[in-house]
Amino acid sequence: MMQRTAETSPRFKARTTGAAYLFYFLTAIFAQLLVNHGFALYGLTANLIATAFYIGLTLLFYFMFKPVNKSLSLVAALFSLVGCAITALNLFNLAAQVSPLLFFGPYCLLIGYLILRSIFLPRFLGVLMVLAGLGWLIFLTLPPTSHLSGYLEALGILGEGLLMLWLLVMGVNAERWREQASAVKSRS
Repeated sequence: MMQRTAETSPRFKARTTGAAYLFYFLTAIFAQLLVNHGFALYGLTANLIATAFYIGLTLLFYFMFKPVNKSLSLVAALFSLVGCAITALNLFNLAAQVSPLLFFGPYCLLIGYLILRSIFLPRFLGVLMVLAGLGWLIFLTLPPTSHLSGYLEALGILGEGLLMLWLLVMGVNAERWREQASAVKSRS
């Protein structure tokens, strides 16, 4: 029984990561709806919960991509955690309104690169995440009224949304994940 659980764990962990991503998306959308309809306190609470989901997602991604490149996975996690901290501080007007996209853009770029270097996820997801990261960074430089803003937001949501769906439905190729993790252990 224990052997079977160990064999399925990379796929299960990937699906758990996808679920955390889904809960983040749903909670963030719900928070925005609450704020837009005048329920600021409930929106604040939902945004804090969404941030907690993203912190969990960050840690899950760190462990998923650790076999690809431990150092780069850590750097990516640090970018995301700083973005989460700024998000939380912004909710209480404590971070001089620094945009968390300044950190989430590079995070998406790094996750995209790690996917491209992995052998357990399809490369098109890495390309989409790199494009999402670039999109978030370009979005920061545009005026809010720019006609490109909506397209860039859509690009970011598409990249992250497809990664989330892939992880939920397909997970990772468990055999290849183990192969990559074993290769790292043998080099150590």
